Amino acid sequence: MNRMGGIKTSASMEGSKGRLTCKGLGEHLKEQRVKVYIIRRCIVMLLCWHD
Repeated sequence: MNRMGGIKTSASMEGSKGRLTCKGLGEHLKEQRVKVYIIRRCIVMLLCWHD
């Protein structure tokens, strides 16, 4: 597991070897974009919540 509490992906394992392929980098960036999107949606939902 990495320091963010998630499971290591193939991209992070390749990065630890010192080489990161273009495919691995693309997958890593896509994963980060998805995480930011989910966090952003959660924040907007919490801010717009009406009781």
